[in-house]
Amino acid sequence: MDYYKKSLELHKKNKGKLELCSKVKIENKDDLSVAYSPGVAAPCLAIKDGANPKEYSSAKNTVAVISDGSAVLGLGNIGPVAGLPVMEGKAVLFKEFAGLDAFPIVLDTQDTEEIIQTIKNIAPTFGAINLEDISAPRCFDIEERLINELNIPVFHDDQHGTAIVVLAGLINAMQITNKNPDTSKVIINGSGAAGIAITRLLYRYGFKNITLIDSGGIVSKCRADLNTAQKKVMECCTMANICGNLKDVIMGADIFIGVSVGNVLTEEMAASMAKNSIIFALANPEPEISPEKALAAGAAIVATGRSDYPNQVNNVLVFPGIFKGALEHGVTKITPEMKISAAKALASVVKSPTQDMIIPEPFNKEATEAVANAVR
Repeated sequence: MDYYKKSLELHKKNKGKLELCSKVKIENKDDLSVAYSPGVAAPCLAIKDGANPKEYSSAKNTVAVISDGSAVLGLGNIGPVAGLPVMEGKAVLFKEFAGLDAFPIVLDTQDTEEIIQTIKNIAPTFGAINLEDISAPRCFDIEERLINELNIPVFHDDQHGTAIVVLAGLINAMQITNKNPDTSKVIINGSGAAGIAITRLLYRYGFKNITLIDSGGIVSKCRADLNTAQKKVMECCTMANICGNLKDVIMGADIFIGVSVGNVLTEEMAASMAKNSIIFALANPEPEISPEKALAAGAAIVATGRSDYPNQVNNVLVFPGIFKGALEHGVTKITPEMKISAAKALASVVKSPTQDMIIPEPFNKEATEAVANAVR
């Protein structure tokens, strides 16, 4: 199937992917008077007098999917209007996988302070905020500020959704290959939103030998060009005194995680890794190394971000459950402990992990409930 052609046809025919549906019927004067004036004054006054607004509005079950279009997956900085179909798609996934209502909101600014203030101004409408496709390093500041300044969950899925699925996959992959976090040498290629979040979560889980790399080389004290987010993760979570690039450190590595660009890991590099190596080549549409080449080079486990190979690292396994668990139980902050619990729960959905099944398929209905229960 030509997915690009079919997608154009679908979006044009349906004028997008979303519509607004009412939960109540308005069929007579009484219905109108209860749903709107004069009856609607009662819940308004109840909220004014201190009642929980989420008990009298749609906010309890509603997520804002917010982006500035600056880092749309695989497309880059295409702007807010061009990114709108992606945000609509995310809203559809919230409904289909978790039963949550979600609204796509694109902001015509890429100024950090303007984005933060705008989201704070509209936050009373929603029960939670899903940040989407905002470029690094601004995304770190925006999320941190909003977490501290709002009393509803704020979750940047590009960071934490990816990190949780990666950790879930690694938990099962390490079981198959008899590796453990304490002794495994981990290489993470890509120091954007996903790379830094993966590094932080793996370190918190117990991985101690992590080297983070980007196009400028190893993120370490040898570099004078690091941004604030890179410096913070270097100081807490990575091997900070190593100079060089990917080819200088890949030899003997147990785990390679790529969240960068295609074809940066050669077959020779993969062959130099430790026995029973684990390779997560997650760049789209071209992975850092093709699964065929990775397996030929001796990898025991390979995952990608693509649906046409086994072990697809897909965020839809995480974000619906994260938000469902948070909204159903009044959680105001998604903590690192919740993320680790979510990864463990997601890994446990795969009862008997194999080389081609270390994480659930995206349509596994147990995944959302397992993650939601972990948050609860």
